[in-house]
Amino acid sequence: MIRNFTRTLIALSFSMALAVVAPCQTRGDELTEKIDKLFANWNKADSPGCAIAIIKDGKIIYARGYGIANLEYNVPITKTTVFYIASTSKQFTAACIALLAQRNKLALDDPIRKYLPELSELYQPVTLRHLIHHTSGIRDFQTLLDIQGRTDDVNTEQDVIELLARQKQLNFKPGEQYEYSNSGYFLLGVIVKRVSGQSLREFAAENIFNPLGMKNTRFHDDRSLVVNNRASGYVPRRGGGYSLYTTNFDLVGNGGLMTTVEDLFLWDRNFYENNLGGGSDFVSQLMTGGTLSNGEKINYAYGLELGDYRGLSVTAHSGGFAGFVTEMLRFPGQRFTVICLSNVRGALDSTALAYRIADIYLAKEFKPQPPQSSPAPAPRAATTEATLFSLPPAKMTEYVGDYYSDELQVTYRVRLERDKLFVRFRHVINGELEPSSKDTFKLYGAIVVQFTRDGQNRINGFIPQNGGAKNIRFTKL
Repeated sequence: MIRNFTRTLIALSFSMALAVVAPCQTRGDELTEKIDKLFANWNKADSPGCAIAIIKDGKIIYARGYGIANLEYNVPITKTTVFYIASTSKQFTAACIALLAQRNKLALDDPIRKYLPELSELYQPVTLRHLIHHTSGIRDFQTLLDIQGRTDDVNTEQDVIELLARQKQLNFKPGEQYEYSNSGYFLLGVIVKRVSGQSLREFAAENIFNPLGMKNTRFHDDRSLVVNNRASGYVPRRGGGYSLYTTNFDLVGNGGLMTTVEDLFLWDRNFYENNLGGGSDFVSQLMTGGTLSNGEKINYAYGLELGDYRGLSVTAHSGGFAGFVTEMLRFPGQRFTVICLSNVRGALDSTALAYRIADIYLAKEFKPQPPQSSPAPAPRAATTEATLFSLPPAKMTEYVGDYYSDELQVTYRVRLERDKLFVRFRHVINGELEPSSKDTFKLYGAIVVQFTRDGQNRINGFIPQNGGAKNIRFTKL
């Protein structure tokens, strides 16, 4: 009897919580019924889910939560639930930099070493503008931490600065390419702190969040801080159910913002009625894409990606980390925005669902698209040298050894086991090196590992090509 009564109370509290976030339109509305069907798989009392807000002409026309914010305590998601929004945070870091530039506290074309002198001469050509538009060439610090096996460790701001200071190469010459890098926005957050004398959390609160009334928004730079109404992050569990995702990560700038769909509505409204100073010029700046050294325009603005969807202009930014996936999708010409914040990564696609919502509400706004002819069948892939390459075990022994990177201060071990080569490092790397050509191997089928030789034709190191951190050299000990 007690167990049944408890279940009844849980079900009742869940339904009451959903009632608290009653949408701004009636339940019988055809459009909102379609939205609810989109999220039906997440409108359950035993799974994480998401909160959405749909905004038109400066008003929330539909907002509600689906699923559970905390599975351990059966706390449902509502429109006041606080989510970690990962890289969707970048637009707020960029806005802080824009405000400081507007006040002549810094210049966007200043070299970053003016504010970060501990970085080496390697970084002298890099400007703040390069950081904003991801054209700096700086290796991604989160990728570097992954290679170090330190993603889940406690990493301080100083740890990351010292890690970047040890790097001996950039991925490319600043200004020549666009390549997304979390390092740029992390460093922008540090620069805000050094120029303003306030932490990024304090400066953003005083100059953005408080003026706009965003009472439940903050840069979360202290993992021990209690956050009211905070959702927990989850990932699907093998065999069913969900695992709680815990992390020690509390660095900000590239991510780190805690917020709600209601607060993000206030931020969205400011793009049409700016109350942060600078008038329309400030908003225009935030929505201006970068330019490469050769004059080519890129579609990354101030923490916002510029694009086109079904003939309509869009500005957007997604995020994903620590069990959270988020999307904020704006159609400026239609004054229409979709916000989708989820606390389950790897199962719910916030970006895809945000566009599905736009498909429903803007169906009559989209421009006619030219008919697409059926693509010709792809030619059958030819057999390449890589697919045929094999290496006898006797030849594999010359690759065996310990390899050290002074940039990362870690040692990887290459071992021959059961006539196969394996590379191992702590709990991070434990995979087979599969030969694809002379001195070239694949790790996990994707990472290319290129071994190098000295003047006597002896193996003396290797260079892995790993996403945002290219050409890191490991020397054979």
